[in-house]
Amino acid sequence: MTPKQFQNAILKWFHKHGRKDLPWQQDITPYRVWVSEIMLQQTQVSAVIPYYARFMNSFPTLQTLANAPLEQVLAHWSGLGYYARARNLHKCAQTVQDQYNGEFPRNLDALTGLSGIGRSTAGAIASISMGMKASILDGNVKRVLARYHAVEGWPGRTAVANKLWQLAETYTPDTQGNLYTQAIMDLGATLCTRSTPNCHGCPLKKCCRAHAQGNPQTYPHKKPRQQKPTRSATMLLLEYAGQIYLEQRPAKGIWGGLWCPPQSDDTQDWLNQRRWRASTIQPLPPLRHTFTHFHLDISPVWVQLAKAPTQVAKRGVGWYKLRNLNRPRAAQEVGLPAPIVKLAKQLLALRAPLLTTTD
Repeated sequence: MTPKQFQNAILKWFHKHGRKDLPWQQDITPYRVWVSEIMLQQTQVSAVIPYYARFMNSFPTLQTLANAPLEQVLAHWSGLGYYARARNLHKCAQTVQDQYNGEFPRNLDALTGLSGIGRSTAGAIASISMGMKASILDGNVKRVLARYHAVEGWPGRTAVANKLWQLAETYTPDTQGNLYTQAIMDLGATLCTRSTPNCHGCPLKKCCRAHAQGNPQTYPHKKPRQQKPTRSATMLLLEYAGQIYLEQRPAKGIWGGLWCPPQSDDTQDWLNQRRWRASTIQPLPPLRHTFTHFHLDISPVWVQLAKAPTQVAKRGVGWYKLRNLNRPRAAQEVGLPAPIVKLAKQLLALRAPLLTTTD
């Protein structure tokens, strides 16, 4: 196929079969496209949709996002993972408000200079919401192009990425770029999927090299396997009268800005430093949480305090009702990482027979 035939095939398929009712495809603005693109990084559409709806309800404009406390933004992100995205989102909104009068710059170099916006995200914002000619190369597009041309190698390698970018730019049309961008992303998301591609319904199958080879699943090549390191942490689930003690984590690092139980390898020493006394100290079953680059083995310790704890008069610490943390939206309202929600539910189940209506 020529580039024009490639574009027409995808656009024709999109007009007939593509998804056009996704939330971020309605009332298109640079802000709405930007938020969706950031959320969709490393995350499935089905998981993003409810988060996107809540996020837009709370932060309908860039100005409302820029003016919101970071803690509120992180709370709305809780459960989506990769929390640096939320911190960059907030920082980017403030930069656009302060330096660009609240409007995203209509320039690719300026867009990629903003926090959390890479080359592909900038291309999506520019093409879908601004009508500019700009190429994208998200995971879905990489998959389509790598299979269509049987591109060898892992896309994380510079030479392979450069080859895919060259192809992406070759196929990006001068007109209808907004529709083409949505179409090729949708093709990758719905037909040219990672493990079970629907080659039968693909408009590119006649010229797709991977399809001709009979092995589309092998493209793009996977990252060379490396054993993930394992880290460990002991978390103290401090509980009194049906409440659990949480601390806000530092802005940088894992779960930056979210709320977690304190960590200490010496429970008694931690308590002694605060002059708190425990009536029960009980280890709970361990929990493994896997990040992109390592495993985290959490050893939870249930600590029941013997009497009401001395109030800690400082920012970033607090007591939360255990029952409230079991509500469906508790993670978003408080700002809890997913594994901490699991620990809270585990503790609630253990504590439930002892809870009273006054807790």
